[in-house]
Amino acid sequence: MKFTWENTSTTPMKVKTLLTAHGVTRSLLKKVKFHGGAILVDDQPVLAIHMLTGGESVTMVTPDEVGNDFLGVSELPIDVLYEDRDYLIVNKPAGVASVPAHRLPDNTLANRVKGYYRAQGYQNEVVHITTRLDRDTSGIVLFAKHHFAHSIIDRELKTHAMRKMYLAVVSGTLPNAHGWFDQPIGRAEGSFIKRTVTPTGRASLTEYWVVKRLKNMTVVRVRLHTGRTHQIRVHFAAAGHPLVGDSLYGGPSHPAIDRQALHCMQLSFEDPFIDHTLTTFAPLTPDLVRLIQSESH
Repeated sequence: MKFTWENTSTTPMKVKTLLTAHGVTRSLLKKVKFHGGAILVDDQPVLAIHMLTGGESVTMVTPDEVGNDFLGVSELPIDVLYEDRDYLIVNKPAGVASVPAHRLPDNTLANRVKGYYRAQGYQNEVVHITTRLDRDTSGIVLFAKHHFAHSIIDRELKTHAMRKMYLAVVSGTLPNAHGWFDQPIGRAEGSFIKRTVTPTGRASLTEYWVVKRLKNMTVVRVRLHTGRTHQIRVHFAAAGHPLVGDSLYGGPSHPAIDRQALHCMQLSFEDPFIDHTLTTFAPLTPDLVRLIQSESH
């Protein structure tokens, strides 16, 4: 795969300096150097320490990525929301794990994406999952289709530049139209799965807006400013408003839904390959629509 940039600077610099400025990581440069890639300046092969003086065309050729045989292939379909050369954005249904685990070794979303890649005849079958959702949370999951795209997203996640918006239905009535939870989250004592608000946890910031107040529930739009495990579920439970259907955190059950009422509805990030903000939406699931309609005044 080829990526080309024009060097518009007149200040002398090494090729690797320009590549780093465009998001190329050290690990990717090593793969290019040692695993069959190349760096070209005006179509001539050079080393990463080659000096640029201005006006050159710089191309990075990345090597093919060898697939992981430990990740099995599932032929179950995926709901593709967006796809281009660099990214695949999928609408994950509730009840499907994002990645394999000891108790769920196959038929996860990652297995299905690998099956999709194979069915499409893609040369690169490496599955780079860059965002994840809990098994019973529905909505948008982002996959990078190569190492470079993955490193770009990792950088956005570290700087909190990516914007993820969720829709949730929480128990009770929230008094304020807009609010924040700024509380650290860590593992709950004695549990491998459950999380809790704790002074020894990691900094966690959640922002919400009330969309609609139901009979004894509130529909909220939620933005994560950090990405802790179960963050939305933990913060609302700690505030006394656990998500409807969230049995792990004390949420009330409801006949319209058999899982936590949480859906990743929007994802936005800066895509340098197309040079603009890429925004994707996932429609609400039927169970969430039923829940909201059944409890509307």
